[in-house]
Amino acid sequence: MTPDPFLLETTRCLCLAARRASRAITREFDQALRAHGLRATQFTLLSALYLAGPKSIGDLAELLSADRTTLTRNLALAERHGWVALRTDRGDARSRIAAITPKGSRALEAALPAWRETQQRLVDTMGAQAVASLRKLAGGSCVMPTHAGHAPRRPLSKTRAAIRHQDEHPANI
Repeated sequence: MTPDPFLLETTRCLCLAARRASRAITREFDQALRAHGLRATQFTLLSALYLAGPKSIGDLAELLSADRTTLTRNLALAERHGWVALRTDRGDARSRIAAITPKGSRALEAALPAWRETQQRLVDTMGAQAVASLRKLAGGSCVMPTHAGHAPRRPLSKTRAAIRHQDEHPANI
């Protein structure tokens, strides 16, 4: 069968390109975080819980734009490692609340330099404009600020602030 020349445009499909780029970026972070016993998804989960505080699974899924079923599996694995504690919501017995544990905070802190190095290498490779466009397509900031009632958490590192997104300086993150 001869390929239809009109279909050649599909080789430049943005959906396919985004999926391939996502897998390549994830591989880079997974490789960098492997030495710390974490995968990129686990690092993201821990950082979200560290920054946002305890969250219901539904709220956490919304925060991370994650499928609830996949998130539940990831939370169960993180709980087995002792990085996350799950408890029943006092206001709704059908809902569970996830919170980072001290062990999870230590794992996050240990992996943070590897994450930062990988993040900066990818930002440098992609360029500030591509990074800004990617964040814009993703809907803006990838980490939501803590709620007004939450006390600010101490920085994970004595020399650098906790992970945060800075739209005004996209190349720095």
